[in-house]
Amino acid sequence: MDKKNALRAGALAAGTTLMMLLMSSPALALTRDDGDDPGPGLSVIQTLGLYVLLPVALFAVIAGLVMVLDRSHTKKDSTTSNINVKSEAKAKA
Repeated sequence: MDKKNALRAGALAAGTTLMMLLMSSPALALTRDDGDDPGPGLSVIQTLGLYVLLPVALFAVIAGLVMVLDRSHTKKDSTTSNINVKSEAKAKA
């Protein structure tokens, strides 16, 4: 019964994908709209720099600032360091 369900799910996914591809018409993207004024395209280097290197560099800068400005390592946990575990009460006989 599992093969039948898997086949049914695969057929549904393939059919949905095929219908989406057929319904989207990339040929309509060639016609320009009124007032459309696209700029020059980006080169491969510019595209990689803008969408890969810039986000990675921004992440590195933010992570570096967080690590440098983190002051939690200088704080001591005052709740556990001042607990005296030795019993001072003496039992009376």
